[in-house]
This record gives sequence, structure tokens and C-alpha cells, in this order.
Amino acid sequence: MILRWEHPWALLALLLPPLLWGCRALLRRTPPALPLPGAALHLPGLPRGWRLRLRWLPEACLALAWTALTLALARPQKGSHQLPQKTQGIAMEMVLDCSGSMGEEMSFFRRGQNRLETVKEIFREFVLGGDTLRLGGRPNDLLGIIAFARYPYTVCPLTLDHQALAFALGNVQLTPRHSEENSTAIGDAVAMGVARLADAENTLAAQTRRNAGEYQLKSKVMILLTDGQDEGPHQYSIAEATELAIAHGIRVYTIAIQDDRPAYDTSEIQALAERTGGLFQRCWNAQGLAEIYRSIDALEQSHLEALRFVVTQDFQLPFLRLGLMALLVSLLLTLTLFSRRP
Repeated sequence: MILRWEHPWALLALLLPPLLWGCRALLRRTPPALPLPGAALHLPGLPRGWRLRLRWLPEACLALAWTALTLALARPQKGSHQLPQKTQGIAMEMVLDCSGSMGEEMSFFRRGQNRLETVKEIFREFVLGGDTLRLGGRPNDLLGIIAFARYPYTVCPLTLDHQALAFALGNVQLTPRHSEENSTAIGDAVAMGVARLADAENTLAAQTRRNAGEYQLKSKVMILLTDGQDEGPHQYSIAEATELAIAHGIRVYTIAIQDDRPAYDTSEIQALAERTGGLFQRCWNAQGLAEIYRSIDALEQSHLEALRFVVTQDFQLPFLRLGLMALLVSLLLTLTLFSRRP
């Protein structure tokens, strides 16, 4: 738990009452030009009344009001945060095929479900960690998800909030086989992933409220997972998207979901991985896919200065209430019990 002030300059106002009190004390020490005897000289045994004993009370309330209102103006906040520290992490974009063919069944620990749901479960554990597949999670990575069929779209922008990313992943749905959108625009999806990763520093700076120049991502990685080859109308071919990835220093890992008798040509996505410094791998079940993610997890480790904040909570309202109450009490005492009117 920490305490911070949104407007710390306002605390300078706390110096004003002591300064005024000191000036008044100095003025009172100055002897009068014509000294006059007071009542205490003639009546030394005169008892002091309660008004005289408590005459300091209105000014004390006024000082309390000033202090409390000043603290409220400085806007105190409470929360917690971690200081900048060197951690292991990268910027990573998951590019996921959600075309109709991903609806084919894939074995997942003796449970039958479609390929897309299996891929989502494994990737969720890759991000968050878990005991099912013994994947440790990627708590310090800047992660994002792009899904595609005929057109690519952003499921979740690059983020450090992995719970939000996992929630967004759950909303990815298959494209119906009979739909006009059922195609596999791999080149366009990779090009969109390149665009997102190319701007990763600015994305990270916006999330952590720091300058983009303070962050140097050591590694930018894309994981492309598909069970088909590039087809349908598109703006970018796989070869063109490959050149974009190379130009921005992005390493691409490509995963082809195939059975033991491959039914489609994977030469283009294999070249994409090789030319960008990544790896191409095939799998046909959940265990094989989990092994691929373990290998990526082991290969992709780099340093990133991560700064995480917990949203702070304002609590200036109690100071504001106290200040107004003390001001009201001071005013009432001055106008009633301690009034100097005859």
C-alpha cells in the first residue's frame, strides 16, 4: 500500500498558517508607545473564565479547516505498484485461423472437440499457465490475438492484461462452412500482425503511461496457426507479408494442423518461418500442439523493462468533509460564544 498526491504542489499552502502565526507573534512582542495597565495588574487573583480558557478554540478549528482543505486539494490517493524491474518478456501476436475447416475434431486428452476449441485451450494455458499441459504462462509478455478467415480482425490488441486477453479469446467463433467469409487469407492476417507488432512500443507506453522511447522490446514474435493454405481474395500474398515481417524484424513461428497424411501444401508458410528466423512445425493432436508451444516458450526469452500499476483510489473526500465541518464550527463559535460584540 502506498500514498501519493496527485497535486503535491498544493501542500505548500500548509506553510501559510505557521507564517501568519509567526508574524503575529512578532508584532505582539513590540512594546506599545504608551503602556497602559491591564486588569491583571489591579486584580491579580481574578479567576479566568471558560471563555478566556477556550479563546484559542475558534482559531484552532480554523487552522484544522485550512489543513484538511489543503490536503483535499492535493488529492491524496492510495494504491500499490511495482517499481520498474528487469523481467523476461517479449511482444507476441497470435494469428489464429478460424475458417470452417477448424471445426474438424481434434483429440484433447480423450475428449472430442473441434480444432479451434483445442487451440484456444492450449493457447490460454500458454498465456496464463496451468497444470494440464505443464505450461508456465507468460506473465510479462505483451500479447495480442488476431483471428482470420476471409478477412483478419483484431480479437484483442497487444496488452499486459492477460485475463482480458483470455476472455476475448473465448469469444472467437468458427466461420460457417457455407458462408462467403469462409476462406483462408493468411497473407492479410500476417500483414495485420506485422502492423500491430511494429507499433508495440507505443502500445506498451500508452498502457504504462511512459514515453515510447523508454522501452526497447528485445523481441517481436508472431505465431501463425492454420489448417489450410492461402486462398480467396486478399491484399497481401504470403510472400509479400514475409517481406513485411523481415523489414520490421519480426520472427514468425508457423504451425500447420495436419494429420499424418498431409492434404495441403505448406511450403509457403514454411518459407515464411524460415526466412524470418522462426520455425515451421506440423501437429495433428493436442499433445503435439502443446509440445510446439513448449518449444516456443523455451526459445523466446528476452529482457523487457516492465512497469505495472494498480489503479489508485482517491480518498480526499474525508479531508474535504473534515475541513468544511471545522470551518463551520469556527464560524459558529466566533459569531456566538466567542463573539466580541457587547
